[in-house]
Amino acid sequence: MRICCATHNPGKIRELSEALAEYDVTLIAQDAFGVTPAVEDALTFVENALIKARHAAAASGLPALADDSGLEVDALDGRPGLHSARFAGPDADDAQNRAALLAALADVPESERGARFYCVLVYVRHARDPRPLIADGLWEGRILTAERGQGGFGYDPIFYVPTHGCSAAELSADQKRALSHRGQAVRAMSRLFGARP
Repeated sequence: MRICCATHNPGKIRELSEALAEYDVTLIAQDAFGVTPAVEDALTFVENALIKARHAAAASGLPALADDSGLEVDALDGRPGLHSARFAGPDADDAQNRAALLAALADVPESERGARFYCVLVYVRHARDPRPLIADGLWEGRILTAERGQGGFGYDPIFYVPTHGCSAAELSADQKRALSHRGQAVRAMSRLFGARP
């Protein structure tokens, strides 16, 4: 089954494709259909994911899978949250977002740097699907004071994983898939795929 993946982020597409490799699906980036980014103007992750999924399904004519995810930092009252991809500004790249977050936490002690990644996945069979499938995942950790590791993308080099004593960017792809918010959401989504009549 071909599914339009409602993102322009190659890191997300790679992770989702790897996580769904055992299922008979092919994720095709929405760029391949000329789909422009949806306007994400909702107040929650799930609403934004639904907006993106419906937009991609309408434009591509295929079922669509959308993810909305972000990093919530306790010391910043949950920010960057919905604005994780543009924490340093509307055109910021991953490195700029990490630098901005480290600067915002410069005076925050290690004991108060708790954080979590949150991911919501939404799957729609078509743009007007009245029963979208919704799954989520949560990954607890804390923010480091400097970058560590070369893997992953986004905030991975500054997200410390207590269970493994390293940053998310130092995990192997298999380890990250097993632990991450996105990996959890994908596994939950696959169970929903199997349960839908």
